Amino acid sequence: MARYTGASCRICRREGAKLFLKGQRCVSSKCAFTRRSYAPGSHRNMRIKLSNYGLQLREKQKVKRIYGVLERQFRRYFHKADKVKGITGEVLLQLLERRLDNIILRAGFAVSLHQARQFVSYGHVTVNGGKVDIPSFSVNKADKIQIKGKEKFIKLIKENLENTKDIAVQGWISVDNAKFSIEILDLPSRTHVPFAVQEQLIVELYSK
Repeated sequence: MARYTGASCRICRREGAKLFLKGQRCVSSKCAFTRRSYAPGSHRNMRIKLSNYGLQLREKQKVKRIYGVLERQFRRYFHKADKVKGITGEVLLQLLERRLDNIILRAGFAVSLHQARQFVSYGHVTVNGGKVDIPSFSVNKADKIQIKGKEKFIKLIKENLENTKDIAVQGWISVDNAKFSIEILDLPSRTHVPFAVQEQLIVELYSK
């Protein structure tokens, strides 16, 4: 599957917000967005007033980059959300929050989405006792997730938990740091999305 391989810091600068794509670097003095909060490129100092379409497009791009999905997959998420009873924008965010790689990140076992995705892809994660190596796997209520690995890997997990200890765990998941396990207590709601997102703009964009 295709994936973005460019500089992560350029993404934050382009979207005009910290998306925390590089873990601990994003909360340090080395953060590129902190040092250069303007958009990358030669026209960085120009003030550009976005049209309604431009605002909708930028919001969609921001959400795609937060969850690390490309256009075709994101469009599939939207069409699936559009068919489910409820508010389409909120259902879309719920589907994205339920991704397995996102759960590993939210639990604090990984310091970035890229690292969480590697943990899943390399076979370090089981769901209900069975190994799952698909980062986009969608969890359900009452699912039990376990992080497993050899001594070197477990040491990394412990370091990550120490680095993320001040980050509040979302109320819809229960994390056991001692056993390196997660239980899905409920499906996420709109209030559990830890980013400022205007999902209605995305709905308007895809509804044209």
